[in-house]
Amino acid sequence: MGSIIGALIIGGLAGWIAGNIMRGGGFGILGNIGVGIVGALIGRMLFGLLGLFSGNIIGSLVTATVGAVLLLWVISKVKKS
Repeated sequence: MGSIIGALIIGGLAGWIAGNIMRGGGFGILGNIGVGIVGALIGRMLFGLLGLFSGNIIGSLVTATVGAVLLLWVISKVKKS
């Protein structure tokens, strides 16, 4: 149960940070959590390919934020086409 709550908190923070980096604003609490959780999966996969691993909260937040920024960048490129 604690890991689910932790994932939601990290996801929300990562989504909010990514939203501020990519377009200057967040997406609301549920949107931030969704973007952050999907970003965490993308970031974990990307960092895994690079041979990097983060086991603490700060590392997880960085991984999720990088993945969320990448996700938002891809979405912005798809929307433009």
